[in-house]
Amino acid sequence: MTAQCVMVLGTASGAGKSWLTTALCRHYARQGLKVAPFKAQNMSNNARVVASAKGLGEIGSAQYFQALAAKAEPDVRMNPLLLKPEADTRSQVVLLGQVNRELSDLPWRDRSEKVWPHIARALDELIAEHDVVVIEGAGSPAEINLMESDIVNLRVARHAHAQCLLVTDIDKGGAFAHLYGTWALLPEADQRRIQGFVLNKFRGDARLLAPAPELLQGLTGVPTVATLPMWWQHGLPEEDGVFDDRSTAAGPIGQTIAVLAYPRISNLDEFQPLKNIPSVRLLWARSPADLAGLKAHDWVILPGSKHTSADLAWLRQQGLDQAVAQHAAQGGAVLGICGGLQMLGQALGDVHGIDGSAPGLGLLPLVTHFEPVKTVTRTRFQWGQLRGAWSSLSGVSVSGYEIHHGKTLALYDAFASGAGVQEVVPGLAWQSENGQILGTYVHGLFEDPVALQALFGAKVPTLETVFDGLADFIETHMDAAVLARLIGRSSDR
Repeated sequence: MTAQCVMVLGTASGAGKSWLTTALCRHYARQGLKVAPFKAQNMSNNARVVASAKGLGEIGSAQYFQALAAKAEPDVRMNPLLLKPEADTRSQVVLLGQVNRELSDLPWRDRSEKVWPHIARALDELIAEHDVVVIEGAGSPAEINLMESDIVNLRVARHAHAQCLLVTDIDKGGAFAHLYGTWALLPEADQRRIQGFVLNKFRGDARLLAPAPELLQGLTGVPTVATLPMWWQHGLPEEDGVFDDRSTAAGPIGQTIAVLAYPRISNLDEFQPLKNIPSVRLLWARSPADLAGLKAHDWVILPGSKHTSADLAWLRQQGLDQAVAQHAAQGGAVLGICGGLQMLGQALGDVHGIDGSAPGLGLLPLVTHFEPVKTVTRTRFQWGQLRGAWSSLSGVSVSGYEIHHGKTLALYDAFASGAGVQEVVPGLAWQSENGQILGTYVHGLFEDPVALQALFGAKVPTLETVFDGLADFIETHMDAAVLARLIGRSSDR
């Protein structure tokens, strides 16, 4: 078995590479083909726990979802290099699922030749095991300052002999210049790899684009193979940044859930199901004003963080620490997940120089000690007896995953002062005595349909529904012959 490789390149970050790659994975899987996704290097703090040669490891969430769309078991070879930003000039390097401190300490350009053999080997293995490998690029292939050290765009396309699509976001303007400029900056041999241009996020009458696609083809020899309409409601979590606040379904808003959007927020994709619940408004909070209008039945969530102590300092700088405490004092519910749980405690201790020591928010009598060994595991557990907003989860079994440094313990001497805490799941979840504050190390609570049903009485679209919707969308707006030709087949096969 030797796979045909299709690669999705973009004129910039946010052009639509990730979701188009996901859609192609499901499309080709629906043809009865054995499909795998691949992205050589991903920079993201959104990660999932998957299979690896060493047991379990991390890959970017986008490749995790692409694997599910391809009906494949996610594994670390699908994203062999993951960079998790910890600051503007520093990232934790995860190679084949495992944190690599040596690589993390190397300058950016010095990593390429050290990691390329691992990337090439992972890609070769996937090609050998599948009929089709759908590859996602990163940023733009025309970043000429990075071409000599490129390990994610052109070097991968050449190694895989990939047929490439180049996608651009036409909603931002300048789309034809972006396409032409990107193509023109590529070496001639790589220009020939571009089999089609894709205009993404188009609003209006596509007939008004003429004669631009024809003129562009005259300049480049590359046809525009699809004009994809703007689509806010596909239901796939965003790979980069905080997605918009718009719900995917209309209806009266019964509850607001405010997620604190600090600079190093991680695993934000796990909140996508909340965005799909008609009665819930998902709000990204960056200032106390964003929390000012919350009612007692509304929630505040402190999500995961790639740099807990730095994001905790940011909360204080914004005054959000006081806003969260005020919401709790008024009877509102507060949920901390992973780094958010750690922030809720009394203190962060860091004798190993992992994250940084700091006083916590003091909303739970807990203390966290950061440790060199990172916990990366899948988790299934049963909730203990819960109170308040979370009471409907009592006794419910849920699945999730953990990705964190550090262990958290209760300060039992706090009980004497009346500041008690209940360890509702040993080592994983704690709740305040009054039931308003809950913290857990487990990600993925809102992705578990049983938990969603218990909390909201809601049935949200499943991932299978989302993936099929993506495939339906591109099959509607792209010619079947183009999709077949990309993998060297005719459309009537």
